[in-house]
Amino acid sequence: MSTFIELLRQYRQALETQYSAQLSNDMRKAIYAMLVCKTAQQRQSLWACNHCQHHDRTPLSCGHRNCPQCQQNTTSQWLARQKLKRLPVEYFMVTFTLPFELRALARRHPKAMFQLMFSVTSSILKDFAARQGLGNIGFTSVLHTHSRRRELHPHLHIIVPNGGYDPKRKQWCKGKKGYLFNEFSLANIWRARVFEAIKQHPDLSLVNIKTLPKKWVVDCKKIGNGLPALKYLSRYLYRGVLPDKDIIHYDQHNVTFRYKDSATNNITRRTLPILEFLMLILQHVLPKGLQRVRDYGLLSSGAKKLRLLIQLLLLPVHDWLKSTEETTTIRASRICPCCQHEMHCIGVTRTP
Repeated sequence: MSTFIELLRQYRQALETQYSAQLSNDMRKAIYAMLVCKTAQQRQSLWACNHCQHHDRTPLSCGHRNCPQCQQNTTSQWLARQKLKRLPVEYFMVTFTLPFELRALARRHPKAMFQLMFSVTSSILKDFAARQGLGNIGFTSVLHTHSRRRELHPHLHIIVPNGGYDPKRKQWCKGKKGYLFNEFSLANIWRARVFEAIKQHPDLSLVNIKTLPKKWVVDCKKIGNGLPALKYLSRYLYRGVLPDKDIIHYDQHNVTFRYKDSATNNITRRTLPILEFLMLILQHVLPKGLQRVRDYGLLSSGAKKLRLLIQLLLLPVHDWLKSTEETTTIRASRICPCCQHEMHCIGVTRTP
């Protein structure tokens, strides 16, 4: 059983009492899903052994994207799909961070604000690529909502191949080596377009923002062939906000967890009252229907044929096919406790 889920089970009523106004419907649904995950209240898989006729039932996982016990297979499947999409070119990671002054707006209207971040950043990258004559580009955007201290810190990591496809000439337009876009220009446009998008949005407003943010940060760095960055992002996509191994102590009053400080690069501990700790994690539950990961342009699902064409165009320069890894679907299996032979899943049922 996950440590976080166990704490949630013990202190759920106290959490509802103290933070009733702050708990959204999405948070409550996530709490319910995690509490019934792999319990008798959840659906059950039916297993049979063909060797000794032994039958068994196993509670299923909840499948919720915020559950720390689920989504391990989803993570590996996403990473495998992204590996097949890679182009044999230089990659960059562009990170757009929402300033501190606007995070209260993201807390009140998370779905609207996060949707806005995706739309604004995609338009910026496409416009910058067009100005540099790169043609049609592709990129993968991944939303992260927390800092290493697990405070609300919305930012988008965007993995971008350095180049684009010219549909008229039917050729690959190679970008400058070691350079994608100017960070300061990206930050200035990021600032202007976010303000404009907020003004035009029916549910968002800058009226209650006392001080408008002056510092806007956009980071653009080279990441080689993109694979290390994809592996890094995959670890945070389909799992809980805080791994159980980082919760190092808890008692009847407090919880202590560890994290790596970004400034000193040292392991640091943080101790919070239990209810405050639970809300710290639950604030990162995403609204229903909001996609955390989005592929654009050449990396979208609809550009599979075009992507294959680009890989073939670049094949004489890069030995691409030899580095392609085969993907396999992992089939669920269990070992029979009676005869130690493999059991087979014969169906799924619900408890009465």
